[in-house]
Amino acid sequence: MALNQFQIIKSLGEALSWFERELSWGVPAAELNHLTGRIGELYTAMFTYGQMATEVNQRGYDVVSAAGERISVKTITSSNQVGFNHNTFEYVDRVVVLRINTEDMAIEILLDKPAIDARAIMREDKAGKLIFPIYRTAAQADDVSVADLLVTKEAQYKGYIIKQYENGTVHVEKDGVVQQRALPILRQFAAELQVDPLNSTGSPKNTRYLGDQIIRKIIELQ
Repeated sequence: MALNQFQIIKSLGEALSWFERELSWGVPAAELNHLTGRIGELYTAMFTYGQMATEVNQRGYDVVSAAGERISVKTITSSNQVGFNHNTFEYVDRVVVLRINTEDMAIEILLDKPAIDARAIMREDKAGKLIFPIYRTAAQADDVSVADLLVTKEAQYKGYIIKQYENGTVHVEKDGVVQQRALPILRQFAAELQVDPLNSTGSPKNTRYLGDQIIRKIIELQ
């Protein structure tokens, strides 16, 4: 039975909540492939206004977009590559590779291209599987700088500057240097400022959410 857009969005929210709950129980993200795969397919169906394929791995694709594109969806958390079946790739019109960022609980689009363009950046392994290496996309992502984005909120605390950009990204700076591990610093600030580090489901807040609330708290105290 086809799902309408409301049902797809609702199912996606439920899958994300369950995924976050499993993480809070200490289950490694790598062991939640059944959930990450479902999340990726629902997310792709949502942003393409499409539908889930009627059968699992139907001829190599998972979602059919509103425009009729047959989309192969791969979702990772920490893998450095994803593989596609060479024998069924001819049935695919579009390729989407997603990563679930478990620190920020965000879904990142690593690849969204027509199949012919995606095939050009894949290699074939000895078993005949088509491999898309994630490091290619990571290198491209490094070129995207928040320097071109507006700072929407900012606060100073104990020699640190906490900035939130217009895309929601939160950076913590010390002496002009962006701290690579912002979340532990934000959790320390949360304890000092009496900001609850947990969300309504009892799971830890991510960098964006916690950073936003800490900035608001500092501004309020000033």
